[in-house]
Amino acid sequence: MLALALILDALLGEPEVIWRRVPHPAALIGRLTDWLEARLNHGSSRKLKGVVALVAIIVACWVPAALLSLDFFFGVFEIIGAAVLLAHRSLVDHVMVVVRGLDAGLGAGRVAVAQIVGRDPETLDEAGVARAAIESTAENFSDGVVAPAFWFLIGGLPAMAVYKAVNTADSMIGHRNSRYQEFGWAAARLDDLLNWIPARLTGWLFCLVGRGQSAVEVMRRDAWLHRSPNAGWPEAEMAASLDVALAGPRVYDGQTVDDPYINPLGRKDASSHDIEAAVALVWRAWSVLLGIGVVLWLGAALLF
Repeated sequence: MLALALILDALLGEPEVIWRRVPHPAALIGRLTDWLEARLNHGSSRKLKGVVALVAIIVACWVPAALLSLDFFFGVFEIIGAAVLLAHRSLVDHVMVVVRGLDAGLGAGRVAVAQIVGRDPETLDEAGVARAAIESTAENFSDGVVAPAFWFLIGGLPAMAVYKAVNTADSMIGHRNSRYQEFGWAAARLDDLLNWIPARLTGWLFCLVGRGQSAVEVMRRDAWLHRSPNAGWPEAEMAASLDVALAGPRVYDGQTVDDPYINPLGRKDASSHDIEAAVALVWRAWSVLLGIGVVLWLGAALLF
């Protein structure tokens, strides 16, 4: 099922002809999160209210996923559901828009990268746009492909849906500011926990298809420099494999975040060619994931 879902996602991505007519599951999760946040995120006991909201979001996602995972039509619904919750093709498509934008000019590159990162695009030069796109590629391959696939293997479509619910909620309310500090605490902490193993698996996947031992050394040394307990693993390995420096000082909402560089000896003059190299790296990592799925498939066939 995982192998077929990976192939289906890679072939079709997120067809506009479908998602123009019906809301994507991630959009539905977003609407539910917004609705709960507007009604609960005020007054006292905001941390407890955030826990209640997160439980409601998880249950709302788990129930339909559990129904779809019942053995109707030889698991076709579960395979389609898993493909919808994977995001490899959409990630690649969005990142390649940044490549085409940068090739057309800095302004177009800034507009394109603003769709996939939260930093202020007007503060970025060409190298900054390229590094932002590369960081997004590494982190979102972990969050959007490896982690959903991992949880699918652990608990089928219901576990995958729970992960997607938590990850989407974290992206919306898991911020460290006065509005979400307490209400989004549960979503942020649970997302960190659910991504702990997948993020490290992603880093090792990149090592396998990247620069091997030299990249492993950089990953082990620099992954801890990232403010996220998980994102540093795939980003550090990708930085080493592409020989670029990632992270470092950047601007969010007019405020400069003075983070250290990951792989500081790497090039800081990244370009659209480095983004293309990052995309090629995640395709190779995707191929390894597919191979794992096929091996598990054949193993199950031989055993049962």
